[in-house]
Amino acid sequence: FSDKCCWLYVLGLLLLLHSTDSFYVPGVAPINFHRNDPVEIKAVKLTSSRTQLPYEYYSLPFCQPSKITYKAENLGEVLRGDRIVNTPFQVSMNVEKKCEVLCNFPNKPVTLTVEQSKLIAERIREDYYVHLIADNLPVATRLEFYSNREEEEKKKEKDVQFEHGYRLGFMDGNKFYLHNHLSFILYYHREDVEESQEHTYRVVRFEVIPQSIKLEDLKADEKSMCTLPEATGSAPQEIDPTKENQLLFTYSVHWEESDIKWASRWDTYLTMSDVQIHWFSIINSVVVVFFLSGILSMIIIRTLRKDIANYNKEDDIEDTMEESGWKLVHGDVFRPPQYPMILSSLLGSGIQLFCMILIVIFVAMLGMLSPSSRGALMTTACFLFMFMGVFGGFFAGRLYRTLKGHRWKKGAFCTATLYPGVVFGICFVLNCFIWGKHSSGAVPFPTMVALLCMWFGISLPLVYLGYYFGFRKQPYDNPVRTNQIPRQIPEQRWYMNKFVGILMAGILPFGAMFIELFFIFSAIWENQFYYLFGFLFLVFIILVVSCSQISIVMVYFQLCAEDYRWWWRTFLVSGGSAFYVLIYAVFYFVNKLDIVEFIPSLLYFGYTALMVLSFWLLTGTIGFYAAYMFVRKIYAAVKID
Repeated sequence: FSDKCCWLYVLGLLLLLHSTDSFYVPGVAPINFHRNDPVEIKAVKLTSSRTQLPYEYYSLPFCQPSKITYKAENLGEVLRGDRIVNTPFQVSMNVEKKCEVLCNFPNKPVTLTVEQSKLIAERIREDYYVHLIADNLPVATRLEFYSNREEEEKKKEKDVQFEHGYRLGFMDGNKFYLHNHLSFILYYHREDVEESQEHTYRVVRFEVIPQSIKLEDLKADEKSMCTLPEATGSAPQEIDPTKENQLLFTYSVHWEESDIKWASRWDTYLTMSDVQIHWFSIINSVVVVFFLSGILSMIIIRTLRKDIANYNKEDDIEDTMEESGWKLVHGDVFRPPQYPMILSSLLGSGIQLFCMILIVIFVAMLGMLSPSSRGALMTTACFLFMFMGVFGGFFAGRLYRTLKGHRWKKGAFCTATLYPGVVFGICFVLNCFIWGKHSSGAVPFPTMVALLCMWFGISLPLVYLGYYFGFRKQPYDNPVRTNQIPRQIPEQRWYMNKFVGILMAGILPFGAMFIELFFIFSAIWENQFYYLFGFLFLVFIILVVSCSQISIVMVYFQLCAEDYRWWWRTFLVSGGSAFYVLIYAVFYFVNKLDIVEFIPSLLYFGYTALMVLSFWLLTGTIGFYAAYMFVRKIYAAVKID
């Protein structure tokens, strides 16, 4: 499971810009500090986009406080691999610290054993980042660079971006250097109070400048104070993985007043990409998709009107004998397909996913699932998927009865276990590999038992409940009767092949969400924040429209070719964009990620397979129900003897 596993639920695709003015989580109150009040620095985890394996902070030999206390975490935090723990950093509100030794032995450096040195060197090679938080704000490293402006403007200002966390160290040739000195820069906002009251402060940004300083250059005294060397004359702290290493862990604290208000303090973290480009890309997608959709709608409506007018002419018998096209298959178009139980179960899971994703995106767009509430997005997604089982069961049960099914209990069990069982099985296998690496991304056994209890204690009974009522409800009213003897299907042209249909049908929906995929993949695989849920919602609506229209066009062509086996085909073809998502995932892996080891690659493709499966279920379900409504509508509009 880890954070990717739950993200795959949300991915379906998951997309109006939340704009840069983010709302804050309702009910979360700011903390007011007085001068000298302690500001606790906590560690979250170590992450790397090269290995995709998060680790606990104290998996490396950092300085430890006298008592290590882990924060109680919600389900989403556990799945993300967060293990929030206290640190020995002593930071007080608006109190500067020039340089202080972190461990309690100012004259006795920390000695790293050969194994510890080797482990640190390995983590530096794997490009690990350390993630800390102060007052629930993640630490960020400032990156300044000149943009491609005119030469005169270059001298005036630099562009500033922020990197999440700070690098554990760096390599120079074959040598490893550890960032053993951290310069914390905390920004505060002074709150307006009456003259008689003491000023209160709120933390609005948390930056760090990591440095590597050799032991000999850090002069420490008996009071744990130290003196930083001149920047030009200092040498970095090397970590030799073949022997013991001695070093000092030190830190300094600098406070700056800021105009940023507490309610807007996350804006810096949430606007790290170019929003203007994002807007342009989304508008481009909207225009293209709605233009194509409009053309398709016009063509299909005009063609249908012509067909229906022709079919409804009361001509002589010879003319009616020469009928062709979709009216010919009216006696077979509603013939139940093979494996109706599996089809209705997959569509039930698709409805479950659709309801969960729609609610999650909408709630997140309103600002209620802010990144400041860690793990809230995944926790909400997991619980919503469980509770949406009642809708999945209802739709699956009603469709199963429409398809002349009669074993409703078996159908309900299939709906409740087929898709979640595949997800759980793959995640369990991947989790075993993560366990083997001792990563914090591995889901602990008690959490796994809790997830199983949620599945069998919440989701399964709700699916049964929905299935029972859906099965008892009147089946869908099909406008024509089904003949007893199936009609022979003529030989189909090459372009009516199922795989060709998948390729053709997948292009438009994939084009609608292509831009957003990059941002979602960056959030999942490169430890970025994703909070453009306004965009996501807009793209989700476009995805629903494009899937529906493509599905209607494809089923119309199929029925005109006198092939009435549309049930399964529509479901498979409508999910064709999932094939393009898979191709894009392979492209992203090769071109954007620097993963070379077996287990990270396995994790990437394992979780990607689950995302593609979920996306296929989602888009297939949308397309199927659009096509079913269309087929019922057109056959209800023609006179059939």
